[in-house]
Amino acid sequence: MRITAKGQVTIPASIRAKAGLLPNTDVEFIHDRSGVRIVKARRAAKPTRGQALVRRLRGAAKITMTTDEIMKLTRGG
Repeated sequence: MRITAKGQVTIPASIRAKAGLLPNTDVEFIHDRSGVRIVKARRAAKPTRGQALVRRLRGAAKITMTTDEIMKLTRGG
């Protein structure tokens, strides 16, 4: 296995599966006497701007129209 010029390395699928490292899993690098270990992060990384926006807006809508009324409005009926 080789580290790229950008410092990237591919973790083999079998190891990712055994460790439960799914896409978008936050990891930490731990350096000790025996080398470097990759472990799941104990806490999630800071939310992205989009995630923070969705969290702030969630539940803020005041919907007074029924689904049928919205469908009729959007379909020009």
